[in-house]
Amino acid sequence: MTQPPQTPETYSASAEVGAVRKRRTRRERIWIVLKKAPPSAWFGMIVVLLYCLTALFAPFLAPYGEAQIFPAPYAPWSAEHVFGTDQIGRDILSRMIYGARNTMGIALVTTFLSFLIGGGLGLVAAINRAWLDQLLSRSVDVLMAIPSLIFALMLLSIFGSTVSSLILIIAVLDSTRVFRLTRSVAVNVAVMDYVEAARLRGEGLGWIMRREILPNIMPPLVAEFGLRFCFVFLTIAALSFLGVGIQPPTADWGSMVRDNASLIQFAKYDLKAGLTPLLPAAAIALLTVAVNFIVDWFLHKTSGLRDEH
Repeated sequence: MTQPPQTPETYSASAEVGAVRKRRTRRERIWIVLKKAPPSAWFGMIVVLLYCLTALFAPFLAPYGEAQIFPAPYAPWSAEHVFGTDQIGRDILSRMIYGARNTMGIALVTTFLSFLIGGGLGLVAAINRAWLDQLLSRSVDVLMAIPSLIFALMLLSIFGSTVSSLILIIAVLDSTRVFRLTRSVAVNVAVMDYVEAARLRGEGLGWIMRREILPNIMPPLVAEFGLRFCFVFLTIAALSFLGVGIQPPTADWGSMVRDNASLIQFAKYDLKAGLTPLLPAAAIALLTVAVNFIVDWFLHKTSGLRDEH
């Protein structure tokens, strides 16, 4: 609503009642919501934005190539190499910048795929409460009974540590968690009167899933997407640290921690050298904390709770 300011001399109750109210645009509504966000959420959004910009413009921000090798391995921090070089002479800063694109990009694609698989099957199971629901639920229970990291290690050892295998294996294993959440929240919606009315009208399963159920379960799914992205991101970093994740010469923060871990023992002689393997670890931790701050705020916002002061 945009109206000229009123003064005691010009104020009119009848004019205020009869005034035309202007509907706020989507951008204005989003800005109002963001202005009410707590400092922790703003911190998370700024960090995620900086990471995304770094990933998008990595070739322009990195001083050197992703796999460019220099004559001096384990070079100290200097103006030429801000964070030094690794065991074969690659610039640490450049690989950290490219690592943001590789690690975050693969984690994002994997999370989307896991939600596509788990979310779709969860909606089908919630609507069709028959043998298909039991088959999918028991299959998910079997997969969830196996430790995900050990199962992923075994499958990657069998099928190879390619990017496509990494994405597909982690997406399938992570989709079990998405299936459980989607089914649990969709079951409560599937018994509503408007869903039954859609069935009686003869609407198909896909239409009911897309138009009646999915819009009403989006808040918990969006929040879960942020959490699952963090878990997938950490899983990829852990697999790379163990040597079966993203393979060299592709830059990855998990493999960078593994490759430079031996420098920690030289911290008492050169503190900067000892901090080098902690840089990619800190980048992983910072992104995880930032995403969790945003998810916490979003959950609080969509739950309808109010702060009590």
